[in-house]
Amino acid sequence: MCRYLAWIGAPRFLDELILEQSRSLVEQSRNALIGKTPINADGFGLAWYAERSTPCIYKDTHPAWADANLKQLAHHIRSRLFLAHVRASTGTATSRNNCHPFAVDNWCFMHNGQAGGHDRFRQALDAKIPSDLYAFRFGATESEAIFLIALGHGLKTDPISAMARAVRDVQEMAETRGAAPFMRFAACWSDGNRLFAARSASDRFAPSLFVRTCRNGHIISSEPLDDERNAWIEIKAGEAIEVTRWAVIQHEFKTNCCITG
Repeated sequence: MCRYLAWIGAPRFLDELILEQSRSLVEQSRNALIGKTPINADGFGLAWYAERSTPCIYKDTHPAWADANLKQLAHHIRSRLFLAHVRASTGTATSRNNCHPFAVDNWCFMHNGQAGGHDRFRQALDAKIPSDLYAFRFGATESEAIFLIALGHGLKTDPISAMARAVRDVQEMAETRGAAPFMRFAACWSDGNRLFAARSASDRFAPSLFVRTCRNGHIISSEPLDDERNAWIEIKAGEAIEVTRWAVIQHEFKTNCCITG
């Protein structure tokens, strides 16, 4: 499926995580060690927060390892909070609008996973997006739909419960109209001051998700960025975290339909 990472803490250059680690995100884009798909070449995206409250978004459809602009941007941009994603499509087109992260106002979201048989119920799923948010439906992925549905459930005031309700809505639709696996979900989202991440699945194969605390901040990643495995804590299925510069707070991720363990 996909690989991603996020950073919150003291400002640092994006390429320190995206390019310079032994298991950097770009390295994962062509040789992921954990997960269903070792190659993630269907586009990439960045979201970073600077002086404004809204994130700056850069996306393209090239493989991450082949894009010279990505190398230049990552080398010169420094941010206290950023998200980066490399995509492996589960069926929708390779297009800029389908690349993550997705953003509305100060919020952004990226996802690794799928809703099984999404092509069978895509129109019905779109109907669950509130009309005042449908103007932000630029692509065709279930990932973007989950984000917009979560905003409709009150993401801005209750970031974890609203996302859990959105995942439940989409999984229930996949169970009645789609195909197994009904839901695979590992996602990260932010309001520009905090990072949130959660992991869930309708079976026992939730996509991988890890967090690491560093001296000056925290990293969330689909898989460890180096060989210091003991430094990385795996987020369990059915669990969410809220991350500030100074703390990692654990929460239950109550979709009422996930299998934990």
